[in-house]
Amino acid sequence: MDYLYSPSHGWMARQDADHWRIGLTKFATRMLGEMVDHGFEIEAGAPVQAGQIVGWVEGFKAISDLYCIAEGQFAGGNPVLKEKITLISKEPYGAGWLYLIKGQPDPKCVDVHAYRDLLDKAIERILAQQKGE
Repeated sequence: MDYLYSPSHGWMARQDADHWRIGLTKFATRMLGEMVDHGFEIEAGAPVQAGQIVGWVEGFKAISDLYCIAEGQFAGGNPVLKEKITLISKEPYGAGWLYLIKGQPDPKCVDVHAYRDLLDKAIERILAQQKGE
């Protein structure tokens, strides 16, 4: 399966001709810590735009807004997460997906090679901050 990645550390993969499955990257889940809760601030069928806040996730380390990384219609959250929230951390690219979008990816989404470069730069910034640079 081909994945696209957002600068906000989300991933998306085509589910069928119209829908994209969206989740958090392993980097994002590590920064948030073990997941404890999540929620959506939008109803299925509502229009969405890239960059729009559609919900939130709460980990042991932090709470984060969920930004939409596609344009189209919100097609609903992953129902399994209501009972098994830890799947977001344990299987971020599989059963731990967050929500579906009917539409098109944000043009800012990139392939795995460009995401790796983006991730390297993010890690360099974190390390520089830790050193006080």
